[in-house]
Amino acid sequence: MPIDRSNEIKSSEITDKKVYLSRRFFMRGAALLGTTAATGLLYRKLNPPTVEIPKGQVLTNVAKSATEDGARQGFTANEKLTPLEDITNYNNFYEFSTDKRSVAFESQGFVTRPWTVAVEGLVNKPTTFDLDQLLSFPQEERVYRLRCVEGWSMVIPWVGFPLPKLLDKVEPTSQAKYVAFQTLYDPKHMPNQTTGVLDWPYVEGLRLDEAMHSLTILATGLYGETLPPPDGAPVRLVVPWKYGFKSITSIVKIRLVADEPPTTWNIQAPNEYGFYSNVNPNVPHPRWSQAKEHRIGEFIPRNTLLFNGYAEQVANLYTGMDLRRYF
Repeated sequence: MPIDRSNEIKSSEITDKKVYLSRRFFMRGAALLGTTAATGLLYRKLNPPTVEIPKGQVLTNVAKSATEDGARQGFTANEKLTPLEDITNYNNFYEFSTDKRSVAFESQGFVTRPWTVAVEGLVNKPTTFDLDQLLSFPQEERVYRLRCVEGWSMVIPWVGFPLPKLLDKVEPTSQAKYVAFQTLYDPKHMPNQTTGVLDWPYVEGLRLDEAMHSLTILATGLYGETLPPPDGAPVRLVVPWKYGFKSITSIVKIRLVADEPPTTWNIQAPNEYGFYSNVNPNVPHPRWSQAKEHRIGEFIPRNTLLFNGYAEQVANLYTGMDLRRYF
């Protein structure tokens, strides 16, 4: 006798096991949200740290910027700091991995000594600085927001020094209009550089007046210690009013040039990533809105602020520019 299978579920309609597990994972998170008031606890339960990062060198004689004057200038975000365990275990650093939660593991043992940064191009005094020379610049703590183009954000107590201090040492010529940056190229120790996911080495750029702004820093540490590998050790750029991918990591070369330099993500997808990369909630990414952001440790999204909340300090740099064209 024929068996009636008309009520059976087709194999094509059966939920894939990975999707099913992911859905259960989401439902577990929703249930947890209903039973705990602390969204930070929710985040840590759903996203536990995977790698314990060794402590770095303690940076001494670091000037605090948490003064009334410093806060007015934007040097202090006056917001709850993102825990170190989250800062070190959730990163975009494609040289090691495209998976944000794998960077900490893949970058273990990354050696940052000896290290030099060559500053050259349209300057009167081209100089190569070693790491100790960079650390000898008067260091400051700057509490800056970091907002990534994918929509997540952090508040990080960076330690570093203003980029203008370094550029003043090499004396840019009158022909210099832009500053180009380059990351270390070392496939042996940066395993994802053996792939074609991006054009290597990673390159970035700023207009000279952006680079000379008092908010622009070369970061050498965070939370009072030298930078850990997953966060761009030993020296990275931090430009707090721009999206996080503009903060190039593990810098080995800075070059002053006359023309707008190529930048990695603009090369990769010019319709999605412009040269300026300023945080702007009014200009959506082609694949998602930029109007909201998720602060790590919080569940409810925030409204994205123009220039990441630093409009008072930097909006004058772009007076008269069409921010939809120059994005």
